[in-house]
Amino acid sequence: MSDSEQRRTVAIVGRPNIGKSALFNRIVGRRVSIVHEESGVTRDRVVCEAVWNEEHFELIDTGGLGTMDSGSSQDAFVNSTNRQVAVAIEDAAAILFTVDITAGIVPMDEEVALLLRRAGRPVFLVANKADNAERDAAADEFERLGFPVFPISALHNRGVGSVLDEVLKTLPKAPPPEERRPLRVAVVGRPNSGKSSYINRLLKNDRVIVSDIPGTTRDSIEIPFTIGSGPQARHYQLIDTAGVNRRNRKSGAIEHYSNLRAEESIESADVVVLLMDATEGPTLQDKKLAAKIIEAQKGCILAVNKWDLTDETEITQTKYEPALRREVPFLDFAPLLFLSARSGFNIRRSIELIDYVADQVQLKLTTGVLNRVIQDAMQKNPPPFVKGRPLKVYYVTQSGTKPIFIKLFVNNPMRATGPYKRYLVSVIRKAFGLEGAPVELKFVPRPRPDLEEKKKRNSREI
Repeated sequence: MSDSEQRRTVAIVGRPNIGKSALFNRIVGRRVSIVHEESGVTRDRVVCEAVWNEEHFELIDTGGLGTMDSGSSQDAFVNSTNRQVAVAIEDAAAILFTVDITAGIVPMDEEVALLLRRAGRPVFLVANKADNAERDAAADEFERLGFPVFPISALHNRGVGSVLDEVLKTLPKAPPPEERRPLRVAVVGRPNSGKSSYINRLLKNDRVIVSDIPGTTRDSIEIPFTIGSGPQARHYQLIDTAGVNRRNRKSGAIEHYSNLRAEESIESADVVVLLMDATEGPTLQDKKLAAKIIEAQKGCILAVNKWDLTDETEITQTKYEPALRREVPFLDFAPLLFLSARSGFNIRRSIELIDYVADQVQLKLTTGVLNRVIQDAMQKNPPPFVKGRPLKVYYVTQSGTKPIFIKLFVNNPMRATGPYKRYLVSVIRKAFGLEGAPVELKFVPRPRPDLEEKKKRNSREI
């Protein structure tokens, strides 16, 4: 990537279990790194916006760097490390190379350092777990890796500001500040699923009428909501939609209008929280709402409310989630959260998740990385033959956000089968995360310069 193409992006790289995610969360200012609770579910990268001294930049956490199975060879480890670091540094204007000051230099640190020296990016070595001044002296050992060393403690917020001050000096010039509109968050669900109670819990007061009678909220109510202050303040426009009722011949004008307003709220939102009742499970109406969210191509979070009411049952999250995923497989990309508007369980986590999904739906993927990911995927799993010939992809580029819109220039769009499209989307998600963000692929024929010139000649002759 040329300097002109670089964005204000900082990547955190390093071996496992050294506190990369803790550093990421410390800089971002909120807990973002964990979305799925199940073991073995990892993302190659997490990307969020961060602010330091009123300057905005993107921060990448490369979770799982250098992980390998116990039976893997050293060559397999090095190849895995190369791939992971390459994806991270391709986007980055600066690198935070994270090590464990209490462990000293280990061979894996040296492998990563070798790759970073070849990358041509500014690298700042952060020696994490320097929880007190007595440990700072141990950071001198890392100077032989060839990068400026900063002892820090992500856990205790020690030294993090000093390294960020230096990092910001190396980033490309910030674009002119834009007026930031509030993040529009629509809360949708069946009547009496707890939408108004959920919003009231967020607001910590009764700004919305709450009732046990289904259908109390007839219209969609928009409520401004802010967390924090100053440049790091996060501004929201919460949309409490009327409960969506099934349309039938007996439905009156009020029900029809409520349904229409809920659909309009989905269309106008950046992120949609689909709230379901834990005691009833997903119903036909929940599935129809999910289909509306897919059709509108909106960021989405699945939220299971009233989880406190399952305390006296044998229902667990590990049992509930697979069953729910089977019922709405087309929302497999949406993160799932169990919460209780009544008790407050996971309410703060839901805001963190909303912020995270909002970042994902407007994520910009670097063209070079995107092309490499697609080409690697096609080599690993070649496309099927259609009428005797395979699909060929010549070039890939992102052409939009909200949704993540990716254009693929190919030999023949008709050779892109449905299953293979879904395969490529899954590969893109694995490489970039994009949890909760819709991804749209558009296959277009590659321009033929020779044919274009022939058309021009013919038009001139006419």
